[in-house]
Amino acid sequence: MKEIYIIRHGETDLNKLGIVQGRGVDADLNETGVAQGEAFFQFYKEVPFDRIYVSSLKRTRQTVQSFIDLGIPYTSMSELDELAWGKWEGKPNNEEARQAFKELTEQWQAGNEDAHFEGGESPRQVGDRLKTAMSLIISQREEKRVLICMHGRALRLLLCLLLEKPFTSMMEFPHQNTVLYQLMYEKDSFRLLAFNQTLHLAALNKHVE
Repeated sequence: MKEIYIIRHGETDLNKLGIVQGRGVDADLNETGVAQGEAFFQFYKEVPFDRIYVSSLKRTRQTVQSFIDLGIPYTSMSELDELAWGKWEGKPNNEEARQAFKELTEQWQAGNEDAHFEGGESPRQVGDRLKTAMSLIISQREEKRVLICMHGRALRLLLCLLLEKPFTSMMEFPHQNTVLYQLMYEKDSFRLLAFNQTLHLAALNKHVE
């Protein structure tokens, strides 16, 4: 039996501008992103995590740095990286980009798991590496409770895999910055315990007001 907490990283300046980063843009958290990570830490710091897993992109590690500072061991896994958006990574969020992304996501919703941008990855390719990551995480039997910090689109694909849903269901999973999904792994299957949990952001939002 294993309890798994999965969160998306905190906000970056490109997130704020609506510009995709993907696997090829290694951006830092902005001030809001740091505050989101700290809000998550303050809400969940008493949870006895055995290990933390982050992607190879620094925005994930920065989000959970306060847990790491407690001495909780962590592992960086490139298999948890965001989907690569190829030629569109870091490009302005203009009408041309919005149309390109609309057409690609429509292909995904129609069931084309191999569709991708030039130089980018498809859902199937990302799913394959996510399976590798989860196989390793699940195999660590001594780790009863783990925290995974990753990326929005990859998080959606991972949830589809774990809950045995087709990738056409990826849009069912909201993924704002530092949103939490909590699952239990038991008897070779995953059960969802918390969906799109944002309670930790309530104090932060109140402070902003």
